[in-house]
Amino acid sequence: MANDTHFGVHYSTMVEGARLDLDALGERIRRERAHRKLSLNDLAARAGVSRSMLSAVERGSKAPTVLVLDRIATGLDTSIARLLGEERAGRVALLRHADQEVARDRAGWERRILSPVLPGVEFELMRTTIGAGVDAGVFSPHAPGAREYLAVERGTLRLTIDGSAHTLHAGDSIYYAGDCLHGFSNPGGRPCIYYLAMDVAGDRRHVRHRPAPRRTRR
Repeated sequence: MANDTHFGVHYSTMVEGARLDLDALGERIRRERAHRKLSLNDLAARAGVSRSMLSAVERGSKAPTVLVLDRIATGLDTSIARLLGEERAGRVALLRHADQEVARDRAGWERRILSPVLPGVEFELMRTTIGAGVDAGVFSPHAPGAREYLAVERGTLRLTIDGSAHTLHAGDSIYYAGDCLHGFSNPGGRPCIYYLAMDVAGDRRHVRHRPAPRRTRR
């Protein structure tokens, strides 16, 4: 599992596409935090990362792993896509393959963002590739009412939801409430490719399907 010690690789080795630099990433995180009226301490607690590391990311002096960046996005009730890309206006938003953001993790998996960032919309569609035998880690719960839909294109995926494992093969699909701990790993001998659609904002009027587990620092 990722933790603060995984910081330090140059950002361009983690994200491709528009080739955002660390300063741009830090500014977007700072802007989203200010928009939500959160202090550094507030966001650090919500995201489960240390204040010092969060501050370093905002200053552009440290690069997070994909898993840590996802925790920061979750703490902001938003998606990685919003932290990596600018909003697009208009009724049609075309994303050419070369313009799509691709976040790569040193553990051996990548996350290609297929959906544009739209004003007032907290939705992300991604294509994820996990190498043979790779564990992508456990992701934090999203807001109550968040939804995730997943479909496997190739290979085998072990999806763990609040500790319960589900093995999916090519052609299988699954829905689950996003306010849970969810982990992704590939137990097979070849790469696994799956598509995941996430409505991460949720609706705080919804009652949780069950009491959400406490977020822990990892």
